[in-house]
Amino acid sequence: MQDIFEDLKFRGLIYQITNEKGLKEKLKKEKIVLYCGFDPTAPSLHLGNLVPLLTLRRFQIFGHHPIALVGGGTALIGDPSGKTKERVLNPVEKVKEWGERLKKQFEKILDFKTKKNPAKILDNFEWLSKIDLISFLRDYGKYLQVSQMISKEWVKERISTTGISFCEFSYMILQAIDFLKLYEKENCQLQIGGSDQWGNIVCGIELIKKIKGVEVFGFTLPLLLTKSGKKFGKTEKGAIFLDKNLTPVYQFYQYLINTDDRDVIQLLKYFTFLSKEEIEEIEKEMEENPKERKAQKVLARELTKMVHGEKELKKVERISELLFYGKVKELKEEEIKEALFDVPTKKISIGKEITILDLLKEGGVVSSKSEAKRLIQQKGINVNEELVEDKEKKFSKKDALHGKYFVIRKGKKNYFLVELEN
Repeated sequence: MQDIFEDLKFRGLIYQITNEKGLKEKLKKEKIVLYCGFDPTAPSLHLGNLVPLLTLRRFQIFGHHPIALVGGGTALIGDPSGKTKERVLNPVEKVKEWGERLKKQFEKILDFKTKKNPAKILDNFEWLSKIDLISFLRDYGKYLQVSQMISKEWVKERISTTGISFCEFSYMILQAIDFLKLYEKENCQLQIGGSDQWGNIVCGIELIKKIKGVEVFGFTLPLLLTKSGKKFGKTEKGAIFLDKNLTPVYQFYQYLINTDDRDVIQLLKYFTFLSKEEIEEIEKEMEENPKERKAQKVLARELTKMVHGEKELKKVERISELLFYGKVKELKEEEIKEALFDVPTKKISIGKEITILDLLKEGGVVSSKSEAKRLIQQKGINVNEELVEDKEKKFSKKDALHGKYFVIRKGKKNYFLVELEN
């Protein structure tokens, strides 16, 4: 069996590291406490956050002790790392509410019930909220050099462009205090985070070294980018969230099933607990039979099950199969909108009946009735997966799926959803 360091290297999860030799030796000798911070600046984690969270779980599987730190205090300031302008400050109550949501998502990934090395959730609001200004300056600010702080790349960039407030500039000190407090309270010796956290992590290591006289460690994970250079987990509509109320499970599943062949093996390494041998076997199958898209199916299945559970996975696999075979009539009412989340949707009122030409025009499928006639003549219109050949055809509410929806396909791939108003 690999040790944790070998596993991380195989998966490409180590981007920068403070003392590779020292950390490697420590991990071989003892089981350590490590942490990663997650600021509740949104009501849910997204796919990018899942990489460090899963890395905490990997350490736990190898016997180490993970801490998921909710940034209830730091979120009130806002991490400027990687940002080109000042963040908007969120209300205290909103940050608390989002923090509670994040805790529930941690519980899906980390094991809090094992007796051997249960994970912990802590909130830095507990200690940061108790530090008065004088103590902040004397007990912590005294040990950190401004010259080192402004040498960080993101600080230099902000100073030369939009500028940076003292509020945001102080963020790295607060994160350094987190590492110090966790070292004192939990004997935490390792902090991990995204590649944009390098400067903040190093700041914490320096603070502990100056105050405690000991060496602790840090490493960052690579920023998730696709081969085309786009940030992974982003769509035209925004981030892919883990909360199904923000990103429907089917959308989550489809995003993964449509992963580019060039990215999918690396994402299997990042996002699954499949072994090195299993991933290499999938890669071999993919090279021999790429049309099967085995790797994408495994990625979507593993991650959807992990984040949303077996029941939701079976549901979206069923939706996918019905759509693939053109069986939209078999979709349940609640499944229709989830399945067609990304298609143009329009609400219309039809009275007793509506002609196919009016349905297509009012539903936003065509710009004119003449276009509608031409498409029907070319056999290019399907309503609820039935080919329309009659330009005079009429529809009533009885013809709508569940008395409410018309799923219209223009050509081979362009779908539209028309919803009837009551």
